[in-house]
Amino acid sequence: MSTLGALPARFRRQRLLIVGCGDVGTRVVRRLMGGPGAQRVRVLVLTTEPARVPALRALGVTPLLGNLDAPATLRRLAGLATRVLHLAPPPTSTTGSDNWWRDPRTLSLVRALRRRTLPHALVYGSTSGVYGDCAGAWVSETRPVAPGTPRAQRRVDAERVVRHFGRAGVRTSILRIPGIYAPDRENGTPEARLRRGTPVLQAQDDVYTNHIHADDLARACTAALWRGAAQRIYHASDDSQLKMGDYFDWAADLYGLPRPPRVPRSSAKEYLPLALLSFMGESRRLDNTRLHRELRLQLRYPTVWEGLRA
Repeated sequence: MSTLGALPARFRRQRLLIVGCGDVGTRVVRRLMGGPGAQRVRVLVLTTEPARVPALRALGVTPLLGNLDAPATLRRLAGLATRVLHLAPPPTSTTGSDNWWRDPRTLSLVRALRRRTLPHALVYGSTSGVYGDCAGAWVSETRPVAPGTPRAQRRVDAERVVRHFGRAGVRTSILRIPGIYAPDRENGTPEARLRRGTPVLQAQDDVYTNHIHADDLARACTAALWRGAAQRIYHASDDSQLKMGDYFDWAADLYGLPRPPRVPRSSAKEYLPLALLSFMGESRRLDNTRLHRELRLQLRYPTVWEGLRA
């Protein structure tokens, strides 16, 4: 059933603006446009690429050309939407800038939205990487952030901007998202990595990892837009509790491929790129109680076992 199926009359005929409409945003669109609530929601999508306009129109949405890196192109967004889903990532690099830890894109969006009537709600898709390494501990949304990478630090800055926007009367919610997967998503399964024979850490050095199926993430985004509490953070994570090596072992068995070789952390840098090694340096288990209780989301794929088999 669509999340919008039983909404009270005051929530109908909404205008939703999606900023950063990639794979997950497109799944949100398809969910809204194909469900019982489709006639009550007009979806607008901000895109930087004119070539995407025909494909977006084919989805039933209204494309808007604009660029978060060019604030002047965002002026038309003011007063346009009653709800906003912000899934655009911060810049990947701000080399040479004293403000390398800031996310200018989120700031530009919020400034544009402030110019006229404010939206009722804004949901921001952040990352669970804001916690840094938690040594495998269970993590709730109240845990202080401790970002260990520049990318995660820019996400913390984006969250700060969003929460400050919430003080102006907008119901802002933040989804902290772990690794996204789906068999129909580009690079959405570990199969290619398994075929390359990329090693994983040996058991005693291994780290806990968290996942969410892309379809369930789209459902979480929709739920947060209508059910999220003001200034509230939610872990958009499934119920899996497993270490990274176990995940790849299970996937290898599923695909009929050799299990990946195991290497000690002390020698991992000889086999793994720096970005992947950094990812393997963080271990945590996300508590998703709020996702279930407050957003009332029943996951279609509660663990990666169901998701990869689908």
